[in-house]
Amino acid sequence: MGDVMNLSGADAVEKIKKLAESKTIMFCSFTGQQMTTRPMHVQGIDEDGTCWFFSDKDSDKNQHITANPKVQLIYADNSGYEYLSIEGTASIEHDPLKIASLWSDWAKNWFQGGQSDPNLTLLRVQPEDGHYWDTKNNKVVSLMKIAVGALTGKPADDGLEGDLKP
Repeated sequence: MGDVMNLSGADAVEKIKKLAESKTIMFCSFTGQQMTTRPMHVQGIDEDGTCWFFSDKDSDKNQHITANPKVQLIYADNSGYEYLSIEGTASIEHDPLKIASLWSDWAKNWFQGGQSDPNLTLLRVQPEDGHYWDTKNNKVVSLMKIAVGALTGKPADDGLEGDLKP
C-alpha cells in the first residue's frame, strides 16, 4: 500500500510533464461507447498542462474528436514504475506558429511536406482530470524493498499515487 498525494495547479502540470512530455502515450478517442486507442508522441506540454500532438487531417482520430472531443491519454513506464492517465477535451487546431514551435525532424516521417504539409493538423488536449502512480524512490531502491517484502512477508511501502487537477 502506498501513500496518496493529490496534486493541483503547477504541481499537477509538473507531474504531467515529468511523466509524459516528449514520450509516446496511448491516445484514446471515442465513437459512441466504443473507445479507439493508438500510440502517439507528445510534441509538447504547455505551462497550463495542455498537451499537443500532430495528426493527419483525414485520420480517424480527427473524425472522432470532431464528433466527440472527450479523450483519454495513458502513459506507462514499467521500467521506471511510472504511470499516468489523463482525461481531457481535444480540439483540432491549424496554428502555423505552434506547429513551428513543436516541429522536429522526427515529424517528417509522417508529414513529408514539412510544416506546411496540407494534411498536418494539431491536436490540442486540455487536461481536466488525471491520476498518476509513481514510486517514492528510484527503481533500484523499489526493487530492493519489493525483494525484502517478499522475504519477510511485509509488503513494500514504496508506492505514491494521486489525483491531478491542472
